[in-house]
Amino acid sequence: MYIIPAIDVLDKKVVRLREGNYDDVTTYPISLEEQIQKYHANGTEIVHIIDLNGAKGDFSNQEYLFEIIKRTDMKVQYGGGVRSIEKVKELVDAGVYRVIVGTQAITNPTFLEELSKLNEGRVKYAEHIVIAIDVLDEVIKYSGWLESSPIKLIEYIDKCLSLGFFRFLCTDISKDGKLGGAGVELYKKLLDHSPIIKLIGSGGISSMEDIEALNKLGKMESVVVGKAIYENRISIEEIKEWNLKALIRF
Repeated sequence: MYIIPAIDVLDKKVVRLREGNYDDVTTYPISLEEQIQKYHANGTEIVHIIDLNGAKGDFSNQEYLFEIIKRTDMKVQYGGGVRSIEKVKELVDAGVYRVIVGTQAITNPTFLEELSKLNEGRVKYAEHIVIAIDVLDEVIKYSGWLESSPIKLIEYIDKCLSLGFFRFLCTDISKDGKLGGAGVELYKKLLDHSPIIKLIGSGGISSMEDIEALNKLGKMESVVVGKAIYENRISIEEIKEWNLKALIRF
């Protein structure tokens, strides 16, 4: 299991929201590029970036992000307001390694079907897709966690698998930003249902002990860690040491 450091960006600043609340923001005194360079210098191969402006339909950060991506060898897993096939193409063509799709995949029945067929030359865009599933008490939430989907969690995963999407970023909302431990039970349920999925955990990680707990599930592909790093509960050196032992490479 690989540890992927997370960076949330709001108005070009590195921030963290508590439970997705834009009115409960912590801003960190480091630029996005400096933070990426810091991770890269310590051997991290991939970073998880969420454009919080983009999540609300404001793509004013995008050119800023693209310029940084061009200047780094770091692979970027990007999310935030990706609600069209054109946006997926734009991001992948700009050098984004993985594109996270969430709300549109849930609310538009044809979106994933169209995306599964999107190819251009040697580029198969579906291979760059991560399906985001934000869950609260096994209910799928979307639109900044404000709306609830009537689609059952397991049914949604099965639908995605049937279309050829195998990588999922699952956030346990009840754990996110609280540093109270990860959603081990939720992830175990998903992995037991479908061992073939490539599952990325998110939310609640507060220590290397939480990382160990997820790793014991045996089938997690990776885990996203954000606040625990900024709050000095997990060091970049610990992440480096852990990832050197990880079997997965990018």
